[in-house]
Amino acid sequence: RVLIRFFSPGSSERRARVIGRVMALDDKRVKERLETVCERFGSRHRDVEEVFLRHYEVVEPHLLLDVTPSRERQLLIGAYFTSEFALECAALFNPSIVPHPDQSGLDAGKLRFVLSLRATGEGHVSSLEFREGIIDSNGIICLECPGDLVMGPEIVENPSYEKEVFSSKLYELGYDDEITNAILEKLGDEFTLTELKARIKESRTSVRSHDVGRRDALNVMIELAEHQYGIRFNCARPLAERVIFPRVDHNRKAIEDARFVRFTDDDGEVVYYATYTAYDGKIFFPQLLRTKDFCSFRFITLNGDAVEDKGMALFPRKINGRYAMISRQDGENIYVMFSDHLHFWHEAQLLMKPKTSWEYVQLGNCGSPIETSEGWLLLTHGVGPMRRYCIGAALLDLDDPTRVIGRLTEPLLEPDENEREGYVPNVVYTCGALIHEGMLVVPYAMADYATRIAIVDLAELLRKLKQS
Repeated sequence: RVLIRFFSPGSSERRARVIGRVMALDDKRVKERLETVCERFGSRHRDVEEVFLRHYEVVEPHLLLDVTPSRERQLLIGAYFTSEFALECAALFNPSIVPHPDQSGLDAGKLRFVLSLRATGEGHVSSLEFREGIIDSNGIICLECPGDLVMGPEIVENPSYEKEVFSSKLYELGYDDEITNAILEKLGDEFTLTELKARIKESRTSVRSHDVGRRDALNVMIELAEHQYGIRFNCARPLAERVIFPRVDHNRKAIEDARFVRFTDDDGEVVYYATYTAYDGKIFFPQLLRTKDFCSFRFITLNGDAVEDKGMALFPRKINGRYAMISRQDGENIYVMFSDHLHFWHEAQLLMKPKTSWEYVQLGNCGSPIETSEGWLLLTHGVGPMRRYCIGAALLDLDDPTRVIGRLTEPLLEPDENEREGYVPNVVYTCGALIHEGMLVVPYAMADYATRIAIVDLAELLRKLKQS
């Protein structure tokens, strides 16, 4: 499947030259060429002309002539700044699974679920896709056909921010100073991006051109705000058509390995969070994604000394009044963290080290812990000889998840002969499972190129974990 997106051939001067060439065409050729483009690509995307117009608006400042082009000419210019991207041409893998927010209209014993997937295409650019399906009490799974079309979201242009949280994030970054505090004092307890930019614009006039530190502080405020943005999909479109594609600098190469969890707060409010890894081509950034309906999403930065490495996974509820997270601080061991605020994580406690031969190289989590009557069920991944990935399991105490009740000495799931060849050989890996009718449902990547689903008898697994 292909996503339609903005394309730039290069510098502003080159954009202007492309626009100039289209402006030089007579009306007849403009009409003919636009009809050809729409005929070739109109059936591959929804509302292709709306996309062309949006992309024209992006490059309109490079229009050299003081004249407004006709709608047809605007569409054709927009088409020259549009391209297709094959989302899944390399891999469709590293899934997580959660109950769907809508469970209406189902027979007894059935559960509707959302499956998230990492899709990797040209240039190793990874985006986030979704599927939905239903599982019954016998473990029979029906996935809805995804169809041929995909769509990106619209950006929520003017998101709001909490002053207290924003100030704390500036402090973590080392930019809690006189100028940033003065700007925040002029804002309400909640403020919008537009209001923030207006206050910053006022402050810039008092910042001398050579005052590099102060200019940096103002730039950081804008960067921090723009990294915490919102997106919105057309909810009338199928879930499988919705694609979250990298769009800001810190995730321009990848949105990797989202670990979704259905989180229930102390007041009973239910929200879905996903811890994921943003990648800019050089540095990995652990981040957070929030949604209630899989239509509107909010991107949130995570802060604190313990926000390290990849593979953070949030517990599905608070424990003893605090948020809890499984993490991997050093790329080798599993840690557990607690925090009074979801956005800030300062300390981590070692939970498990590699113990058996199939995990000597590395031990990490495979998604959020799952609550059972016997304890928190934590799926793990272990890396052994020849960088072979297997999936394991451990059981943590419900009231004190720093205490390990038991862990498997042999893999729960390891790559068979059909799962050795692929995007990354010899790998089975998951970013989250769920429990339904006494079954542990584990979607997993096979050799990091495609996805399967395994079903495990929960009672038998818990028995083995308690005996280990």
